[in-house]
Amino acid sequence: MEAFAYKVKRSRRKTLSLSIERDGSVLVRAPLTANDGAVRDFVSRHREWVEKKVREFRPVTLDLSDGAELVLFGALYTIATGRTRIAGDIVYLPAEGREAALRRLLMRFVREVMEVFTSRLARRYDFTYSGVAVSSARGRWASCSRERVIRYSFRIAFLSTRLVEYIAVHELCHTLHFDHSPAFWAEVEAVLPDYRERRAELKDRSGVMNVL
Repeated sequence: MEAFAYKVKRSRRKTLSLSIERDGSVLVRAPLTANDGAVRDFVSRHREWVEKKVREFRPVTLDLSDGAELVLFGALYTIATGRTRIAGDIVYLPAEGREAALRRLLMRFVREVMEVFTSRLARRYDFTYSGVAVSSARGRWASCSRERVIRYSFRIAFLSTRLVEYIAVHELCHTLHFDHSPAFWAEVEAVLPDYRERRAELKDRSGVMNVL
């Protein structure tokens, strides 16, 4: 018997794969022809990976009631009722539909913050990029297109500035190396000698991807 439960989704694919879903459950994607025994053997062979990923998964919930505290980019804010905006250290949200309102607010807020933050890093370390955009992506914290546009998930707002700096530097290094080659990681290390520690910390914050 397996030490953990998992779901199986069959399709016309050719290979087996494993993933951790938004709710923290384990999903096996399998070919239509794969029998239950083959699936069990596959999961058993990858037990260590699955257990590690499940341990890393940290569900994050938000209290958006009046008076609740919200940490954005490491700064503490208080929730209050009002027209959706950030004023000083207060995040104003409407009485109804607060999650949707906060999501829209953060799309704007993160772009404003990251345009300035990315520009400062680029000037300091001599990188060139084309622009900054924000998305609601859950699969990755950020990405860099071949046109050198850096796109951040709005959920990076829930991370510390230390981790946001690692994400921004990572993407800026992709403007020079559009891969994860040794040369790419050498570039990252030249800017952030402790990038390995930050990268490990970021993995422990994977549950943030499920916020909003």
